[in-house]
Amino acid sequence: MTDAAPTPTPMSSPDQSQLAVLLAQMGAVVLSTETVGTTLKLVTALAAEAIPGAAGAGVTLVDDRGKRSMAASNDLVERADAVQYRLQAGPCLTAWRDRVKVRVDDVTTDTRWGSWSGQAVDVGVRSMLSSPLVAAGSCVGAIKVYSAEPAAFDDRAEHLLELFAQQAAILLVNTQTLADARRTNLDLTRALESRDVIGQAKGILLTQGAADDAAAFAILTAASQRAHKKLHAVAQDLVDATTSRNASRPPR
Repeated sequence: MTDAAPTPTPMSSPDQSQLAVLLAQMGAVVLSTETVGTTLKLVTALAAEAIPGAAGAGVTLVDDRGKRSMAASNDLVERADAVQYRLQAGPCLTAWRDRVKVRVDDVTTDTRWGSWSGQAVDVGVRSMLSSPLVAAGSCVGAIKVYSAEPAAFDDRAEHLLELFAQQAAILLVNTQTLADARRTNLDLTRALESRDVIGQAKGILLTQGAADDAAAFAILTAASQRAHKKLHAVAQDLVDATTSRNASRPPR
């Protein structure tokens, strides 16, 4: 019923082997996944499988802009998480904000989060575990498992979730970094393409009598404002129209 970390229960060899297989699956996903959402779904599914007593698992990932990405293994987790986000209070948010492990043995007797406990009972939760996702010195979210039964999680389950969270945090940060890099590269590519088409449009206007590069750009800007369209879209229209006219002309 407290947030203090208990003395870890030693893992048996089968436990270690099972966790090693699951973590290997998690490590391999970064080579094939294309989105953070895909990785989140896999992590929640593996957590629900790996943690004894879990009726479902969920992950909340928070990026450096404060945007939350969430995944849940089933409806029970979705309902329980929705209560926390609506109240802006609960064990999972505490695990993330304070970087602490949180264990609730019975929500009917736990009073740490005010009305959260009563609403958790209403959605079918009686006990839960949550662990922060910490990687490279930063807490990027939290992972949690829920149960419809009281006292469903013991010290061994708590220790397993902590180990799982350590590896999941690394995987999620790597995936998020990869997604950010892809997004930045796409934005750069689009910017270069826009600059190229604007250059082509200015060249067309110069051949049509624009005084110089600045004058051609001013013509495009004015057209953009009149049409209420982005500059690169107006430039693309001009390039497309010119290309179409040239293609329709009979060869000399």
